[in-house]
Amino acid sequence: MAHGIVSEIIPATSAAVFAVLHDYGRRLEWDTLLSAAYLHEGFSAADRGAISTCIGRAALGKVALTTKYVSFSPGRLAAVKMTRGPWLFERWAASIKHADLGDGRSRITYAWQFTAWPRVLRWLIEPLVNAIFCWETRKRLAALRKFMATAGWYSPAVAAERR
Repeated sequence: MAHGIVSEIIPATSAAVFAVLHDYGRRLEWDTLLSAAYLHEGFSAADRGAISTCIGRAALGKVALTTKYVSFSPGRLAAVKMTRGPWLFERWAASIKHADLGDGRSRITYAWQFTAWPRVLRWLIEPLVNAIFCWETRKRLAALRKFMATAGWYSPAVAAERR
């Protein structure tokens, strides 16, 4: 099983970051990995039990991953598990933790794990896919940090610090 963790400090409160991250209407404004993201019929907002699909950029083969929220605590934690995905994942799950740091800043920590398929090729697939996913996740969280800063979500204390 492959796994990884990427963390980023964001110039906004954990509540603001959480709200933007799980707003599927705004997801493509900042998410560098995706070409589409939506909640399935019957779900108007992300929440425990909600089902979403995220489709990667063309450069990544427009791979689609459908997940179900298994945990949802606004401003603190969301976790999802794959219900349908590309053939190379037997299992896939991720969690996103948020923690306020004070002065209007917060830390976001994205953790994931997956098991590749077919089993006989896991030794090859898992390290390669994990490295790509780590690189892409760093890009995504950096883009989220930039989006939160330029969109005016940051606090006055962070704004004064930037001057």
